[in-house]
Amino acid sequence: MGSMTESRGMEAGTATRMTGGDALVAGLHRWGVDTVFGVPGVQLDEFFDGLYRNHDGIRLIHTRHEQGAAYMALGYAMVTGRPGVCAVVPGPGVLNAGAALSTAYACNARVLCLTSTVNSALLDRRHGALHEINDQTGLLRNLTKWSGRASHASDIPRLVDEAFRQLLTGRPQPVALEIPPDILAQVAMIRFDAAMPSLEKPVIDPVAVEQAARLATTARNPMIVVGGGALGARDEIRALAERLQAPVVSRHMGRGTLRDDDDYALPAAAALPHWADIDLVIGIGTRLQQLREWGHDDRLKIIRIDLDQAEMQRVVPPTVALFGDAADGTAALVAALDAVGVSRPDRRAEFHAIKQAFREEISRDIQPQMSYLDVIRAAMADDDVFVDEMTQVGYASRYGLPIHTPRTYVNSSYQGTLGYGFATALGAQVGAGRRRTISVNGDGGFLYTMPELATAMLHNIPLTAIVFFDGNFGNVRRIQQNKYQGRLIASELHNPDFVKLAESFGMKGILADGPAALAQALADTKGHDGPVLIAVPFELDKTASPWKHVHGRKVR
Repeated sequence: MGSMTESRGMEAGTATRMTGGDALVAGLHRWGVDTVFGVPGVQLDEFFDGLYRNHDGIRLIHTRHEQGAAYMALGYAMVTGRPGVCAVVPGPGVLNAGAALSTAYACNARVLCLTSTVNSALLDRRHGALHEINDQTGLLRNLTKWSGRASHASDIPRLVDEAFRQLLTGRPQPVALEIPPDILAQVAMIRFDAAMPSLEKPVIDPVAVEQAARLATTARNPMIVVGGGALGARDEIRALAERLQAPVVSRHMGRGTLRDDDDYALPAAAALPHWADIDLVIGIGTRLQQLREWGHDDRLKIIRIDLDQAEMQRVVPPTVALFGDAADGTAALVAALDAVGVSRPDRRAEFHAIKQAFREEISRDIQPQMSYLDVIRAAMADDDVFVDEMTQVGYASRYGLPIHTPRTYVNSSYQGTLGYGFATALGAQVGAGRRRTISVNGDGGFLYTMPELATAMLHNIPLTAIVFFDGNFGNVRRIQQNKYQGRLIASELHNPDFVKLAESFGMKGILADGPAALAQALADTKGHDGPVLIAVPFELDKTASPWKHVHGRKVR
């Protein structure tokens, strides 16, 4: 194979003789990757060997399943805002990772999926080579923003740079890079460009800003709606809310853009009854699904600030569109409002009353979920991380758990991915570092990635995982009871003893029966050096439905 140069020490702009696997590792170092989640396999042998010899600064966390690796990359990306990297074998490995990639796509998460193919000479030949599937590239193309495939080891620097450029510019969504095993093993003269690719943001159109400012100054009752694209624009959005005396509304992905206890912050469920009277909505980094779910008419004017021009036109074309970064576009709009000297009566008391009434309603009606969420919030610092799931407490958390810091609430967005939560939370905990991460799970979803308990122990990932168990796919059972006259089918579950399950992995396991017991368990395990599983008995038939406040209804 010839001599190989340590990839970390190669100099950009200078050609160095190395394998494709070493070139891939060098590309990860070039872009500051510090963690890779993956499952090794024969098609990735040269990459993993390159990591062994050149891993300095890169932590490798190997998992028990490809879905676990990809979900962990998702959690890492959502908490840090940086690319989360997973490595999976082709064919079945890519298919196993598919649910996580589709979730990353829905969540606008920066996930890089590194995979392989069959040997180059066998591509598209349908000889039945190991892990061959028809048109893997087409599959990845439909799960990602961009995908590329190397045909020679010397292609790898260009493709790695393009993968990260795609991740770090425009709308953030997952990307994939395929490198055949023979190309990973191939020795070539490898050179990365001395200059890094441009990551320039779009320039905000000043004419559109003036149009938006004129529209905003004439609005009687404006509302600001934020999504995941707004998480980096807290100060600018707070300034806009203050200038316009407009509430800032978030539902799933925008949680934490403003602190929930901010004077201008409103949960979407609390804002819904007032939607009919809104005459201007400013959507910032959001799909603005309120237009579809809550309704719209000719009286409602729309300003959109977004990095995705196509998204702005998808539901209802906006009155004014500001194409660009959320912070840049919002800052420009604030400056334009300041230039014309907009002044409005203080509405903070009004917003506080709406929020307080909503909080009292859900504390009364959404039980026992709210009692559990209250003790979880009390156990968390402002910047601790919460990862939800498709479970009763998770659904209620979308509007019932106060969030104070951007990127501390992890949700699967419109994908609604049952079983994503535990493995995603492990990646979130890795990204969060010393901050506490709490994962809530139902017994149905938890067993999707339960084997990653072994990963948590092997790599000492100090996640606090709570499993609420009732022996049912709870949401399925509730629908069958209410819509199908109690004709129950395929909703019951057979569970292990979750405490003994945790202990069999060497993990601390606790049974906590009720909110007070959960509060005590969370207090006792705070700062515990290692993962913890807390099992909480749950009675679905004694639980309020959280759905009244999850989905919207048309009010105009």
